[in-house]
Amino acid sequence: MSPDRDSVEAAPGEPIAGGSELTEVAAGVLRIRAENPGPMTLDGTNTWVLHRPSDSAAVVIDPGPSLTAHAATISAVLRERGLGVEAVLLTHSHLDHSELAREFAGQVDAPLRASAPDWCTGAPLTDQEVFSAAGMTVEVVATPGHSSDSVTFAAGAYLLTGDTVLGRGTTVVAHPDGRLADYLESLQRLRRRAAAGGVSALLPGHGPVIDDPVERLDLYVGHRRERLAAVAAVLAELDLSAASIRQDDLDEVVRRVVETVYAEVPRQLWPAAALSVRAQVRYLVEQGDREASAGAAGESLGVDQDD
Repeated sequence: MSPDRDSVEAAPGEPIAGGSELTEVAAGVLRIRAENPGPMTLDGTNTWVLHRPSDSAAVVIDPGPSLTAHAATISAVLRERGLGVEAVLLTHSHLDHSELAREFAGQVDAPLRASAPDWCTGAPLTDQEVFSAAGMTVEVVATPGHSSDSVTFAAGAYLLTGDTVLGRGTTVVAHPDGRLADYLESLQRLRRRAAAGGVSALLPGHGPVIDDPVERLDLYVGHRRERLAAVAAVLAELDLSAASIRQDDLDEVVRRVVETVYAEVPRQLWPAAALSVRAQVRYLVEQGDREASAGAAGESLGVDQDD
């Protein structure tokens, strides 16, 4: 989901049934793009099929929306390549990623696993969990922020990021379920992992493959900091602090912030931008509370806050 888009186009793939598109990113790494393009889904949702080139088992990540043509395409790709499905995984439970999941997992007789218990046929995924599927080692990295149940999967040289990092543009922090503090920590967590080496690309839930992981994550963090500063500046112009905004006035404040800070964003994306603004205001309130608590603690200990 992307309230901030640019004009970069995804690399073309092979058109298949119903207008879906298959791209073989690398040996054993297949992207099937659903035909659900839109302001929040970019070119469509990416369903990822991972398998070892010498193996007949696969992992399917984010089966995507419940579109007949997309379901048929996934099945056809698996059948034509002689692949059985050993596990179905969800990066998060938003319906453009998950709507088909239960039906598909049942059809291929594979366990469905997600961070959200309601979406699992087995045990929910847990942070830092490592398991074997289709002959591959997969690690779960909790990356909440876009949603509270967002996870990233580390498999080989790839990080499958769902909507935490998109192939182009930036994602929405879907307040109130998503929290900006969580999201910033998730970005830093992914950046540390990418900077440590061994990560060649990010495989996002929408848009093209990202082959410069550290640079893209730096861009994401910088973008969020810039947006926060812009929101704080607008609040200052309105002679408001985040903490002083009354709940009754919040809708009007959010509207004015969106009109100013997101003026260059297409209007059809302003509702998503409003969610991010609410998350940013909440973050500024939380930061102010922390600073006030730290100051009070310092005073109680006789600490000079100017030192």
